[in-house]
Amino acid sequence: MRLFYLLLIFPFLSLKAAPIDDLSTFRRHYQQLFPQLNLQDYANGSYAIDFISRQSWLSIEEFPPYIFAIEAGKILFETPFKNGNSYGDCFKNNGIAIAHLYPVWDSEHSEVITLAKAINDCRVDNQLTKLDYKKGEITQLLAYMAYTSRGKIINIKISGDNPKALAAYQQGKDYYYQRRGQLNFSCALCHIQNAGKHLRAEMLSPALGHTSGWPTYRLKWGEMGTLHRRFISCHKQIRAKSPKAQAIELRNLEYFLTFMSNGISINAPSTRR
Repeated sequence: MRLFYLLLIFPFLSLKAAPIDDLSTFRRHYQQLFPQLNLQDYANGSYAIDFISRQSWLSIEEFPPYIFAIEAGKILFETPFKNGNSYGDCFKNNGIAIAHLYPVWDSEHSEVITLAKAINDCRVDNQLTKLDYKKGEITQLLAYMAYTSRGKIINIKISGDNPKALAAYQQGKDYYYQRRGQLNFSCALCHIQNAGKHLRAEMLSPALGHTSGWPTYRLKWGEMGTLHRRFISCHKQIRAKSPKAQAIELRNLEYFLTFMSNGISINAPSTRR
């Protein structure tokens, strides 16, 4: 019944398609919906299609509020831990220009590792406490690391020969299309079926490119926040119980959604409403 319902609402969707086929279908859907846009435009979220708001956004970008997070993140990133190690020691290429490669599949632990989780794993490995996954210092570190990847193309790898990685991807995909909460909404209902339409005063952004700008200084929050903070906010808006930030469900969701943004360049950190 659920399969029939989803196919009725999203006739272009194949629930068991290979990731590369999903990506092709995603792009084709938005090309038909917004033929005036090229692929890289989707890095700008709703500002790619909301031309009135775009003018205000461009003005803000002249002196963006996230600039302070980048500066603070650089200091945090380069400051040695008490044991003499630093964040760079935990990552390939010393953590510089790698953000566009996350999330990754960790075969050793059979789970999706997001960049935020990798940062906290690094801290734990160096006998430090975990940072809050929604705001605060984690956003500064993510802002700096993402900034070093600006302009690089999102390139998430999902091996067709790895059934566990494919299962995690599929779980993230299922979560995206599943309706939940008192309002009975799904992520896809807003950002695929109704992308470009208004929900009250807000234009619903396309799902394509959704992960390219995080962390974000959100005007509604008045501060920096992470992608998982936004996931949780969406759950609240539809009156649904949300998993905690960096729970397996949300990491798998990020895995799916970021793969759907493959080919789009990182422009994080960013400013959003």
